[in-house]
This record gives sequence, C-alpha cells and structure tokens, in this order.
Amino acid sequence: MNYEEFIRQKSQGANDGGFEPIWMPDFLFDFQRSLVEWSLRKGRAAIFADCGLGKTPMQLVWAHNVFQHTGKPVLILTPLAVGPQAVAEASKFHIEACHSRDGKIESPIVVTNYQRLHYFDRDKFGGVVCDESSILKNFDGQTKERVTEFMRLTPYRLLCTATAAPNDYIELGTSSEALGHLGFMDMLNRFFKKAEATTSRSDEFRSGIYRFRGHSREHFWRWICSWARAVRRPSDLGFSDDRYTLPPLQTVEHVVSAAAPRSDMLFDLPAVTLEEQRQERRRTINERCELAAELIAAHKGSSVAWCHLNPEGDLLEKLIPNCVQVSGSDTDEAKEEKLDAFSRGEVAKLVTKSVVCGFGMNWQHCHHTTSFPSHSFEQWYQSIRRFWRFGQTHAVRADVIASEGEAGVLKNLNRKAAQADEMFARLVALIGNELRIEQSDKHKNTQEIPSWLSQAK
Repeated sequence: MNYEEFIRQKSQGANDGGFEPIWMPDFLFDFQRSLVEWSLRKGRAAIFADCGLGKTPMQLVWAHNVFQHTGKPVLILTPLAVGPQAVAEASKFHIEACHSRDGKIESPIVVTNYQRLHYFDRDKFGGVVCDESSILKNFDGQTKERVTEFMRLTPYRLLCTATAAPNDYIELGTSSEALGHLGFMDMLNRFFKKAEATTSRSDEFRSGIYRFRGHSREHFWRWICSWARAVRRPSDLGFSDDRYTLPPLQTVEHVVSAAAPRSDMLFDLPAVTLEEQRQERRRTINERCELAAELIAAHKGSSVAWCHLNPEGDLLEKLIPNCVQVSGSDTDEAKEEKLDAFSRGEVAKLVTKSVVCGFGMNWQHCHHTTSFPSHSFEQWYQSIRRFWRFGQTHAVRADVIASEGEAGVLKNLNRKAAQADEMFARLVALIGNELRIEQSDKHKNTQEIPSWLSQAK
C-alpha cells in the first residue's frame, strides 16, 4: 500500500453538502416532508425520531431522491427480518425496492440486514441508510467498525433510530463518526473531560465518566443540531400532533417467589452481584415462565413473550399452546418466515428474545406482552415500542415478571427508564432551542445600497 492509498482509506468521502429535493410525494406528512427535505439538503444526516413516526417512508423517499440525483443505487441496512417489511412498505408507496441477501443489486433501492453487509461493494452505491442506527452506539463494536468503514467514501448517508443514545450523550459520537463528521475521540476531546480517573479500557467509556468542559454545552448542542434532528412527536418541529396521540400503556409488575430457598440460606435475599443475579434468574425459570404462560393464555389475541435465556424460551414454547419460538439458532430465513407469519396474524403467540428481533418490527396488531427485567433499558424500550407506537389503536399491557431476589434489577431498570426519558426530552428541547437560535441568526433585513456605491464600476 502506498501513501496515497493509505490516505484514501482514512479519508471521508464527499463534502458536507447535499442537494435540493427532486421528488416529494403526497403520502408524506408535513413533518416527515420537512425532515426528508432537510436531510437531503444536508447530505449526511441523522433523524432521531420516535417509534411510529414513519422512519421507513422517510428513508425510502430519501433513498429514491439520492438514486435520482446520483444515478447509483442506495443501500438500506436494517435489523434482521425488518428488510421484507421495508420492501412491503416500498411496494405500498410505489417505490421500486428489493431485498437482497447475497449482494445482488436488482433495483434502485436495495434492502439488506447488517449481518449481510460483507456481500456488498460500497463503490456501487450512491447512498447508505442505517435503520435502527443505535446499533452503532457501541464505540468498540465490530458492527460499528464495519458499517463506518463501508460508509466512509459514500457521498450520501442517513442514520435513523428512536434510541440514538439511551444511556449517555457521548454515545452520539459514534453516529457523528459514521456520518463523517467529528470522530468519536475528537468529539470527546473537544467538548468533554473526565469527571473521574479510570484504570482500564472497559471503564474508560462507562456512563458518567465524562462531563462537559467549562462552556462547551451550548457549542455541543449547536454542533449536534448541525447534523441531527430529534423528534418525539410532530409538535417538536412545530407541526400538529392530531394523528399522533398514543393510547395508554399499562405496565404491571409481578413478583414471584422461588419454590425453595437457596441451599446456603434460610430465606431469600436480593441478589446483589451480577453473578448472584444470573443464579437467581436460572433458579426461578419455572416460576417466572409459568406465570408468563398463564398471563399470555388469558389474553385473547396476539401476545409476545420476551425472554433472555434459551431454557426460558424452550419452556415458554412448551407451556404456551400454539405458540412459535424465534431463537438465535434459527437460520435467518427461518426467523424471517416466522416473524412474517406473526406480523400477518397467522401466528398469535410468539416467544423470542429482544436481541433477536426487538428492533424495527411494526406490530401494532398486538397489544399484550410479557417480559423478564434486565439491566438493558434499550432492549426494554425497543421491545415495548414494537406495540406501543403511533398507529396502535388499543391500550397496551406489559407484564413484567421478576423474582423476589431480582428487586435490584427491576429498580435499576426503572431508574434507567426515568433517566433515558429525561435525557431524550432534554435532547429534543435543546436541539429545538438551538434551531430557534440558528434561525434568529439569519440576516433577513434588507438595506438600500448608497448611490455612490451603486454607481461605482
């Protein structure tokens, strides 16, 4: 490799400029049109929009415009089993798109899942869309590295997710890096400093380690709003919320007792360490799964039982009549077939893990779910938002089942939920405030040119 090739590999392609929209269809709502127009003019942008706000049609319209502008196809990356859903949406809106698993390009818009990215040649695409782009938030993740490298020389890029940074502001740095703006470490050095010393790499990016530098908070948010838009409801952008009122969400916590106390104790105590929590989860599988199966059997209609462990999934599949399990050991084709069957209503009861299919699916036809708590707020939020999303017509009931020893896990999950809700609300408010400042900075007043200047040659 010579020096020129080395520099080319490290450089970011394209400048930070897009183009004027070519095609804006009538099926987009007013706030969706505003976001698509902004992202096309930007060229490389992120749309952090809540579940059900129509990220899929926005992505399709964005991709079609990029294809018309560049003459090259656009690749849309999605979580597993979401690809066929995106193609079906494209067909509904009369947009030409295909689902590809092997790198073949058979339409202007190609949809594939993140696991299949290595089959595609990045030089053949004029743009890339990352659906559920929160997959990039892990600064040290292999998927983040592959996607960032693939997009590096792509002229036009779009990131879309509802959970851009579920735990910490600094997670936004991986999105910036993928878009070709500031790199993750460059962002940290410019806007943040360590609040406490760290002793290991795993501790280096723990939530709460970094805090804003002296007067960098305002500059940070102005920088974020230069490449991202965050919206929880259309009114965040100044539009009407008439079509976007969510039905109630009822979260019911159930606590079960183990059939027998731990062998080394007279009575159960809350699990404190991670190892104790893992032991507690395995020790109470039967009790938790039996209650979940009972609650799902009592619900008339579609239900999803979320689990974490393989034995939990296997037992739930055995206890719940006429249910289907989607497990990690299934082939990609088998997963997609089962999930499509549930989406169409051919299967009423589904057992799966949030890490397998908790992202991207539209299941407004279902309004009941059971789950076992974990420390991952993002998994909890994304799994609930498969049902409790704009377009849902029923109140959604979520039964959360924990053992007596998992009180600490449940408490931590509730703390993270409150913290994430506050952070996203602040993200929306701060970006909205910076947008108002940005708009007020524009010079709109005209002034007459002096006669002596207008006559000068």
